[in-house]
Amino acid sequence: TPQHLLANRNALLAGGIRPHLYCLPILKTEEDRRALLDALRTGCPRLFLGTDSAPHAIGRKETGCGCAGIFNANAALELYAEAFEEAGALEHLEAFCSLHGPAFYGVPANDEVVTLRRETWKMAHSLPLGNEEVVPFRAAQLINWRMDG
Repeated sequence: TPQHLLANRNALLAGGIRPHLYCLPILKTEEDRRALLDALRTGCPRLFLGTDSAPHAIGRKETGCGCAGIFNANAALELYAEAFEEAGALEHLEAFCSLHGPAFYGVPANDEVVTLRRETWKMAHSLPLGNEEVVPFRAAQLINWRMDG
């Protein structure tokens, strides 16, 4: 998931528990995160996109027994681009996002195209979710990639 490639356990726990970074499996150590980035550099076809995006409303996250899950669907491709850039593996991003999954499941790849460009923008602090709001991954932080259109 984007969060497992871009954040580690310290982001969840440093300075107090950050409920909007609580997910299962829980964020791992920095060593584990670096190992995931190393794996991206291989271009292994068994690795492919999965967001596991979980849009839990703020009230379900900021409670004594908050829901596990991170909402990332609003910018998943942009976040994956950041991870692949950090890994020095941008040449493998398209296959990871578009080709490896369909090949694994034996289905045709989508022939539509999206374009990502290097452009910094700020993630919203929260987004509407019906009558409630959800806090997206990397809320109020700068994102370095943007999808055209």
